[in-house]
Amino acid sequence: MKNLLGYLTLFLVTLAIDYGAGMEWQHSAVLDNNFLVLWTPGEKDVTFEVQVKTLGYVGLGFTKDDRRDGADMVIGWVDNNGQVHLQDRHVKDAGRDPQMDSSQDYHLQLGYENKTHTVLRFSRQYDTCDPRDLKITNDTMQVVWQYNADEPVSAAGVLPAHGAVRGSRPLYLVQRDAQPKRSSRNHENDAKLQVWNVLNHQVRLPTEQDTLFWCRILKMPNIHRKNHVVRYEPVIQPGSQEYLHHMTLYECRGNQTELEAATRTTGEVCFQPDQPTIKCSTIAATWSLGSEGFNYPPEAGYALDPHGGPRYYMLETLYANPRRDAFINDNSGLRLLYTDRLRIHDAGILSIGIDPNWRHIIPPGQPEVVSEGHCIAECTGQTVPNNGINMFAVIMHTHELGRKVRLRQIRAGEELSPIAADANYDPKYQEYRRLQRPAKVYPGDHLIAECTYSSESRAGITLGGMGMREENCLVSALYYPRIDLSLCYSLPSLPTVLHSLGIQKLVETADSVQIVEPRDLQGMTLEERLLSYDWQTKFQSFLDATRRGTFKPLCSNSKGVALSGMKVESHYPRILKSYREQILPCSKKPLRNKLAMMLSGDGDIGAPMDDSDESNAVERGQLVRNKVSRSSEGPAAGSSGAKSVSVALLVAAIVFSFR
Repeated sequence: MKNLLGYLTLFLVTLAIDYGAGMEWQHSAVLDNNFLVLWTPGEKDVTFEVQVKTLGYVGLGFTKDDRRDGADMVIGWVDNNGQVHLQDRHVKDAGRDPQMDSSQDYHLQLGYENKTHTVLRFSRQYDTCDPRDLKITNDTMQVVWQYNADEPVSAAGVLPAHGAVRGSRPLYLVQRDAQPKRSSRNHENDAKLQVWNVLNHQVRLPTEQDTLFWCRILKMPNIHRKNHVVRYEPVIQPGSQEYLHHMTLYECRGNQTELEAATRTTGEVCFQPDQPTIKCSTIAATWSLGSEGFNYPPEAGYALDPHGGPRYYMLETLYANPRRDAFINDNSGLRLLYTDRLRIHDAGILSIGIDPNWRHIIPPGQPEVVSEGHCIAECTGQTVPNNGINMFAVIMHTHELGRKVRLRQIRAGEELSPIAADANYDPKYQEYRRLQRPAKVYPGDHLIAECTYSSESRAGITLGGMGMREENCLVSALYYPRIDLSLCYSLPSLPTVLHSLGIQKLVETADSVQIVEPRDLQGMTLEERLLSYDWQTKFQSFLDATRRGTFKPLCSNSKGVALSGMKVESHYPRILKSYREQILPCSKKPLRNKLAMMLSGDGDIGAPMDDSDESNAVERGQLVRNKVSRSSEGPAAGSSGAKSVSVALLVAAIVFSFR
């Protein structure tokens, strides 16, 4: 009987490992050369797997910023006896090791070592109801990690004093663009994709300035019928990553002779006053700092149409060179993959936000400054069909001061839930966010790109503009079916700006703009008023005046032509029913075990557990999972392990039935 039980248990353990080898992950990220994390968001929880080149301990955690203090972490290792350990911890102080939580909310599914790697798979709920655990949300999460060549000497988990490798990086854990699932059919399809490389050519970064906008005109591939772009990705020259801020490919309209002549050059500095009258305003593809590119959903693609679409494009690249390094030549750009196997819908990109103009004013020294760019109901009413459009992804864009971004939606006086929102936005991580389900936009909807900035680091005002020390507020929304609307901006009206600054009347002179009224400001220039305004005491009145005032709507079609019939000035939309986010109360009682209670400093979080049947059952279940997960070699690192909870429960049932 014992032999039968042994063979049966071994068979089921092998089944668990083999099952894991075929598991498909929705997302992955290389955190450093030795640390790979894979994850798949579920309905209520997220499953992670870490594959780390070490035979010591590994750690993965989450925080709201790039500091370790306050981080929610899980630490795991496989000891010399093959026992797998997984511990829910938190970092109270950046200078101290992660401490044990009294509530253990990470659930081990698989763990093993091979000759080079430690592999751990575990899951946790989005909201564990434990105040020591950070909620996993749609916001940007700062992922922190650490690992060591050595492991703790006991189950108490005292970490080695030296040798830990640590790091952090921002990631979207939920609304991240998923890579296409790999299969033999995918490989066949990839082989049939055509490639269009849209690249810069030997762009020399100047040493006399820290920002360079470079524009290059290119002609579309020589195709004879309509194709769909299904994926695009950055092509970054080695060594250029730190200088690239964004690359945007625009459709171009204008004089064909001028466009053709421009394709024979390697480009020039953008926005010069003597440049030809070429209109390039509709976005075809865009990459920003931190992005890995984008995959269109199976039902839509961007159309390359030699008959009905644009034939010329402009690659706009923003380089940032704050140290003014010399001898930097760049050939980076974008790679577009396209196919003649057309999808159901043509996709478009709609830009919503604030026109980059000096009227967009961000006062200094403030923890939160809110600015809003409007896409008015009259604009969507003219262009959106009655059955609406479907927004399926967004990319949010600000410069250095951005901290929060929302794309709000108002319909018939009611504010709906935001189409997209990030309350922990990181300007250094501007990746595409795949919406969990497409958002429907109907004619007459009013859209607002809302950006919240922190200007505490600035002693002077920040104005809207294209430079890195200026600010932007832009949301690029990908949608289908495509409509003839590319840009939907707004800009505070001049009377509103003047009123917010306490100015009643201006007069333009030969070399400046001077204040005439009120009398106490007479003779002061507009620039002097902006610099000398008492922002600390008058900040709120400035914001109120800006919001109650008027703004100028700016709506244009794919040819860069402003829509007819637009109001010269508009007011903030009337909202009869505001949106209120529903916060569901926690109903789960956190699970605690005696080891965690003894080692943690969290006694205030909940009462200690006694030796109840419930706690014993939890410990027995954990022991069974450890037995199933144990493997001295396991699958090769880099392959997916098994999601073995159901198999573990089956093993437990069989083991107990033979007792």
